[in-house]
Amino acid sequence: MGMALPVGGGIGGLVLLLLISALTGTNPIDIINSAPPPSESAGTTGSDSIENDPQAKFVSVVLKDTEDVWTEVFKQRGARYQPPVLVLFTDATQSGCGVGQSAMGPFYCPNDQKVYLDLSFFRDLDARFGAPGDFAQAYVVAHEVGHHVQMLTGTSERVHAMQQRSGQREGNQLSVRMELQADCYAGVWGHYAAQHGLLEPGDAEEGLRAAAAIGDDRLQRQSQGRVAPESFTHGSSEQRVSWLRRGLDSGRMEECDTFGGAATF
Repeated sequence: MGMALPVGGGIGGLVLLLLISALTGTNPIDIINSAPPPSESAGTTGSDSIENDPQAKFVSVVLKDTEDVWTEVFKQRGARYQPPVLVLFTDATQSGCGVGQSAMGPFYCPNDQKVYLDLSFFRDLDARFGAPGDFAQAYVVAHEVGHHVQMLTGTSERVHAMQQRSGQREGNQLSVRMELQADCYAGVWGHYAAQHGLLEPGDAEEGLRAAAAIGDDRLQRQSQGRVAPESFTHGSSEQRVSWLRRGLDSGRMEECDTFGGAATF
């Protein structure tokens, strides 16, 4: 993205960027290129304000549990899981994919294998999108980790190569499939998190509401009053809920094949 947005960039990345663009009438590329340079403390977890933030500690606990789950899942498949690094930042930060900023929402950068997150997104998730709750926040983290899993399994590289050879409409469809698979992978983690006692009654519903809140159709309807399915990049609310639920119910990576002929959209 002026910054090159990584393939499968994130749960809020391109969607929030397009939402802001629609509301302001600004070219998305101009939004990215006008980002202020990162401050000295941006992109680090070393500041006291972040380290002592209860939300930051919660995110770290979730990330550690995703590491435990995916380590076991990969082990069962005869593979080794290498966890991503979490970077908490404020306003803007430098990533291996360029300058990231809060307006983009959380994102995963495959170039440096890091998950970037501005904690203010969680306030937006509650206030703007009506999706409060701990598991809604955990779903956001688990979704970005899902993109990391796609990188480790080679899915990201294959999809990126296909997008290079395709037109915009087909490229968008590939992006949707990537995002829905990351939703499903978030559900796989949630399946095991419940077994670990990390989920309470009603938590899964919080995640499902969060998935519905950031569907392309809902965001487009809010921002421009109409829905344009050909421009979807993350999937509709119904699709996101469906694939997250599939992962939650099954706990199996094999159920997350959004690219197979049996995948329903």
